[in-house]
Amino acid sequence: MASSSSVLNTGGGTAMTDPVRYPVSASPEVRTKRAFVLVLLTLLLPGSAQLVAGDRKLGRAALRVTLCAWALLLLTVAMLLLNRSLVITILTNPVTSLVLVVLLAALALGWAFLFLNTLRLIRPVLLAPKARPAVGIALVLALVVGSGSVGYAAYLLNVGRNAIGSIFGSGPAMKPVDGRYNFLLMGGDAGDDRTGRRPDSLSVLSVDAETGQTAIISVPRNFQNAQFSAGSPMRSIYPDGYNCGDECLINAINTEVTNEHKDLYPGVADPGAQATLEAVAGTLGMDIQAYVLVDMDGFSKLIDAMGGIRIKAGGWVPISGETIDEANGIHGMPLGWIPAGDNTLDGYHALWYGRSREFVDDYARIARQQCVQQAMLKQLDPATLLSKFEDIADAGTKVVDSNISSSQLGSFLDLAIKAKGKEAKRLTIGPPDFNASFSTTPDFGQIHERVDQLLASASAKGAQSAGIPDDVVAVPQAAAGHVQAAGTVPAALPAAVKAEQQPSPSDFTPVTTTPDGEPITEEMLNQFKLEGDEESIRQLVATNGQCAPL
Repeated sequence: MASSSSVLNTGGGTAMTDPVRYPVSASPEVRTKRAFVLVLLTLLLPGSAQLVAGDRKLGRAALRVTLCAWALLLLTVAMLLLNRSLVITILTNPVTSLVLVVLLAALALGWAFLFLNTLRLIRPVLLAPKARPAVGIALVLALVVGSGSVGYAAYLLNVGRNAIGSIFGSGPAMKPVDGRYNFLLMGGDAGDDRTGRRPDSLSVLSVDAETGQTAIISVPRNFQNAQFSAGSPMRSIYPDGYNCGDECLINAINTEVTNEHKDLYPGVADPGAQATLEAVAGTLGMDIQAYVLVDMDGFSKLIDAMGGIRIKAGGWVPISGETIDEANGIHGMPLGWIPAGDNTLDGYHALWYGRSREFVDDYARIARQQCVQQAMLKQLDPATLLSKFEDIADAGTKVVDSNISSSQLGSFLDLAIKAKGKEAKRLTIGPPDFNASFSTTPDFGQIHERVDQLLASASAKGAQSAGIPDDVVAVPQAAAGHVQAAGTVPAALPAAVKAEQQPSPSDFTPVTTTPDGEPITEEMLNQFKLEGDEESIRQLVATNGQCAPL
């Protein structure tokens, strides 16, 4: 009679001496190696450990799922190379993202079950006592790397899905106008003494639908006689523009409509924001398809979630103290200063950098706000987004509100990726691109002409037809009353107009010394403030509107 050690397993045709399936008769060293191999197989090819050492039916089913998952992953990578916006659209769509969350969670649980099943196959009681802790640690680490990673991906996708649902709308996708998407960015504070957010910052972000080339148009908050776009319900009240005197500044529209004219916007989630959008659109002579509201009090949280932003500052910027005389903009001693030169700003300092206007005018503040926007776009790279995704998504729900449809986020994120590395074209409806009194008595024909020129320069086709290289902005000779500040980029003129090349917005030297060559310090600026010599401070910080993202 044959020895029992050589009896064949008639069910599977495998010799019972096979140490992989039958480790009882194997040596301690072989059992340890077998344990590590089974853990590695479950990590690299889930189901293969069961196929060679356990329930073959379970192993075959798990392997089919594994191969399908690998095939889908490879297909996703190929689609990212061929049609990136489609992949992002699928990931951000509320229905498909929910399906993906469920599938990823199921895969994570199934993989975790396979690891537990592998532990049963290892049979730790057969291992040498010294080998058991090492095998156990290896299995736990493999479970965390494998199943844990998939589960965490499901969690992050669900966090993003919830954030998208909180921030963005569910309306129909919008189409580009003349090849561009135009968004109104409004930044303001929502306080107990205010109805909604008072937009102290108004900027239009215009993005070429093909190239991602961006133009930023800033409208001063004290702009008067704003024109409502055709079809705006507010034209029935202000047919000749928002022209009721000094009280009718463009940033007052939000509050007035919210308090007095909600009935003109039935079914609109935020009538004040929509009316402000219509006023900016009519003023600039362009279609604006959507708005984004940013709460400036919560803005610092978003910057902190990103890990800060890096900028080159042209001059010192004060962190203003308590307001003493609001009418004349007089404050007490500054709480601190942001120095000229290269800076990495956390949320608190980035907020003050974009908000401060002490010792300078609103237009220096607008330039810094444009710079902060560009720094955020430039520095929110995929590595930062992935590593800080949960914090960024959480901050975003507290900071941002928008009527952009969530179904279109894929194409917009793809455009944001294309825009990285391209310097934005900039225009301000005030100094340095128009004279200081222009916002009080604006010439709308001139505004529309300059906006058209800017958008032409920010369009690949427009720039080529005008004979303007992609990296050069054509700038008009300064007209009467026009103040041209260093480091700014006004709109481009047609090729027929003789133009001179202007340096890049980043091509400036920060002012870090006095005219006598003495280094500017915080102590020096505070001493001037204590002495009541604010004129000296104004001269030393006059260039703080110059800024470039690093």
